Amino acid sequence: MPKAVRFQQYGGIEVLRVVEVDRPVPGPGQVLVRVVVAAINPGEVHIRTGALHDRWPATFPSGEGSDLAGIVAETGAGVEGFAIGDEVIGFTDNRASHAEFVVVEAADLIPRPADVPWEQAGTLYVAGTTAYAAVRAVAAGPGDTVVISGAAGGVGSIAVQLARHTGATVIGLASEGNHEWLAAHGAIPVSYGEGVADRIRAAADGGKIDAFIDTFGADYVEMALDLGVVPERIDTITDHRATEKYGVKTDGNSAAGNAQVIAELAALIGAGRLEIPIAATYPLEEVRDAFRELERGHTRGKIVLRP
Repeated sequence: MPKAVRFQQYGGIEVLRVVEVDRPVPGPGQVLVRVVVAAINPGEVHIRTGALHDRWPATFPSGEGSDLAGIVAETGAGVEGFAIGDEVIGFTDNRASHAEFVVVEAADLIPRPADVPWEQAGTLYVAGTTAYAAVRAVAAGPGDTVVISGAAGGVGSIAVQLARHTGATVIGLASEGNHEWLAAHGAIPVSYGEGVADRIRAAADGGKIDAFIDTFGADYVEMALDLGVVPERIDTITDHRATEKYGVKTDGNSAAGNAQVIAELAALIGAGRLEIPIAATYPLEEVRDAFRELERGHTRGKIVLRP
């Protein structure tokens, strides 16, 4: 029988189990995908602990996972454009991709381009479309200086590159161990910690900051406002209370999470214009270890599972 990640109650890493499940059956308009790679994401931690119960309650036993890349194993009635054996990239909104098999709506899949590595293909939905939405939300463009917090993380590392493609100057906030990577991808690295606002001003041409993308949280929205950035050019993916308090944006995955955006990101990877750093790859059976590494923080890029 195929295997999948499940948890029976809210809690820490210890509630995760890899169990045998019935092989899913695709319905009309659906595709059964044998998963090759599925990314893990911080939001899945918050769902599993119950921190997001009010917004996204779990029904137990719960699966997890949205991102996926894999091979079509079966198609449901009415599916056109996909056949058994096709390599695909896509997503599920049913918390189910951390598994050997997952049913996906055909509309939520695209063909995997041969020049897009499997590990990167399996990371594009949550982090990729979130970064895409954030860069679009702050209207980054030529002549702008954009600051990105968490600039070497799963979302930040992609946002840095997408913002650079708009012609903007990018200042990336990250630990010193990530400065070389940021510089190599066209960003100006700045260290976290006391005095960061002064370091940002010093790094900016004339000290002017036009936009701010916050992928980290803490007090970065307040700092962006103190730096003179207007609320409509600040986007945070972590501090949703800031919208009510300051009127800043919170555009993320829900604003751009679709197959068309995934196709755009895949095309950038294939053209050599976008890199998704892969911090680590774990077999499905080691899902606890994968999340343990994720929850330590300071990971450059993405952590993925290979069922």
